[in-house]
Amino acid sequence: MGNVTVVDHPLVKHKLTIMRNKDTSTASFRRLLREISLLLAYEVTRELELTTTMIETPLETMEAPILEGKKLVFASILRAGNGLLEGMLDLVPAARVAHIGIYRDHETLEPVEYYFKAPQDIADRLVIVVDPMLATANSSIAAVQRLKERGANHLRFLCLLAAPEGIKAFTETHPDVPVYTAAIDDHLNEKGYIVPGLGDAGDRMYGTK
Repeated sequence: MGNVTVVDHPLVKHKLTIMRNKDTSTASFRRLLREISLLLAYEVTRELELTTTMIETPLETMEAPILEGKKLVFASILRAGNGLLEGMLDLVPAARVAHIGIYRDHETLEPVEYYFKAPQDIADRLVIVVDPMLATANSSIAAVQRLKERGANHLRFLCLLAAPEGIKAFTETHPDVPVYTAAIDDHLNEKGYIVPGLGDAGDRMYGTK
């Protein structure tokens, strides 16, 4: 699907299967989401630009690769995005963090924004937007648009699961933003949930349902 990368590593598939199981506990779901986010983060950061620097190993001086430019920004769409964010920060602890408070109105399925906080120099950084589910994509589209309005011009979107409808809507609105996901499921149901999916990621992560 165009600008979409499916991370089909065996460990990703295995952990996702356990997360889908309705009998998986809240604690296990939260732990697995953190673990799988590390694996997804490897893929979404694969093409980061490198430069070199001179260092001294215990044996000799060498020219060694190092990340170039300013640190990344991880932009979490609250609240479920924090499940991916925590694992990604384990991998890139120096990353800056943006928080975007957007929830989906269960009647209209439209996004409602209630919070936004991001680094001031976001235009100078690669921004990786994270949210476990790309369902209708309304919230994700709104979050990316908000970041663009603040000056972000180099963005990637990372999710755990995506629906074809969400991918279509997102890529048509933001064709310049690559999408990375662990799986593309079959469809959305009448309530806007991904099928077969794994339910509401936020509820399963925090035990709120």
